[in-house]
Amino acid sequence: MATCSTDLGALLGPNATAAADYICNKFSDVSFAVDNTYLLFSAYLNFFMQLGFAMFCAGSVRAKNTINVMLITVLDAAITGLFYYLLGFAFAFGSPSNGGFIGRRHFGLRSIPSSSFDYSNFLYHWAFAVSAAGIASGSMAERTQFVAHLIYSPFFTGFVYPVVSHWFWASDGWASAFRTDNNFLFGSGVIDFAGSGVVHMVGGIAGLWGALIEGPRIGRFDNSGKSVALRGHNSTLVVLGTFILWFGWYGFNPGSFNRISNFYTSGNYYGQWSAVGRTAVTTTLAGCTGALTTLLGKRILTSHWSVTDACSGLLGGFAAITAGCSVVEPWAAIICGFVAALVLIGCNKLAEKVEFDDPLEVAQLHGGCGAWGVLFTGLFASEKYVREVYPDRPPGRYGLVMGGGGRLLAAQVVQVLVIVGWVSATMGSLFYFLNKFGLLRISAEDEMVGMDLTRHGGLAYNYSDEEEDESNKHETQMRKIESL
Repeated sequence: MATCSTDLGALLGPNATAAADYICNKFSDVSFAVDNTYLLFSAYLNFFMQLGFAMFCAGSVRAKNTINVMLITVLDAAITGLFYYLLGFAFAFGSPSNGGFIGRRHFGLRSIPSSSFDYSNFLYHWAFAVSAAGIASGSMAERTQFVAHLIYSPFFTGFVYPVVSHWFWASDGWASAFRTDNNFLFGSGVIDFAGSGVVHMVGGIAGLWGALIEGPRIGRFDNSGKSVALRGHNSTLVVLGTFILWFGWYGFNPGSFNRISNFYTSGNYYGQWSAVGRTAVTTTLAGCTGALTTLLGKRILTSHWSVTDACSGLLGGFAAITAGCSVVEPWAAIICGFVAALVLIGCNKLAEKVEFDDPLEVAQLHGGCGAWGVLFTGLFASEKYVREVYPDRPPGRYGLVMGGGGRLLAAQVVQVLVIVGWVSATMGSLFYFLNKFGLLRISAEDEMVGMDLTRHGGLAYNYSDEEEDESNKHETQMRKIESL
């Protein structure tokens, strides 16, 4: 503002200071309006992803559990809305915090709007919290008691997830790259721009523990431990959900700038809007590469061209690029998506060997690919883009492969480790006690019939007897073919 008034005053001539201040203040008001509008639009895109997740989940489970997973998606959004308002946003961004561990202001959005936050910031981060909750729920689909969701979802979105958000995104989080006191972890801080670790790993690790403690679905592995595919009932819904998620990711990643009106140079063509566009490009390239690599890799392994594999690979590429999307070159995003696909395929193979059952591949996709994305940023973050996006960080702290040394990579490794430790200690313990008291998994009888009938009063689809018989015959034939 001071620079604006000085420059404009020089142009207007002597005794024009008041006029220059007035004009610059008006420009500042417009800038606030533009930035908040941009953030609100990004929040809407981000939340729209929940429809995509609902479709993806519905298509990935068997028809007898469709209503259940759709209701859980709605439930996650509703519970998160209340608990993130009451507690979560304060724990995440209520600086000053308790030693960089947890925020302690803005409970129930008190003192907002302020110079630091507006209501748009809450809405945007609420949508992030909903995404993390949905990720965790996906791992446990088709066998989890409804009451368990009512217990773990408030705990997760009101406490577990916000604490991690504070560590890496708040201005005084102990490992944040946004710190204002130059007390950065390893002199660098963690770069997790839109949440490969904060959102995807946290949700994925939570889901991992839930699915591990529950155990696999009935029939997922035979008596010899061989994997038996329990296919989702509707690939059309999976593809629809994937495209909605793809569209929403343009609010998830580019929207994390929170504003769009900054100039980086004295010229008029390169500013934060350029970085926003670049972030959308890196997001696109990583997802596309992940989809193609997974499709071809699974074709080699299974001799099939699978649309659901392509969709999972696409989302794996997106989950991985989310950490470094704003600070890497487009060519590096292709590397990110390629390796993310290999990580996804490898994690799925490992899951089969240890008899781990995740109907949506959530732990593998969001946990595994998210962890790779955090490490990828420590390798490929560009010096130029890091200085633009994180101007308060010390110089020379960027990707190892790009010549920036190992400080950033070391910080990224710490992020992976502490997220695994924190989520395991909190959510793992909660799921253990829920299971111990019989509140986690449904009965075998209910699981065989399906939760739509036993818990929700009816099926999602009205089948005639002939259609149901034909569907059962087709499923039996597919299992025989797969057993050959």
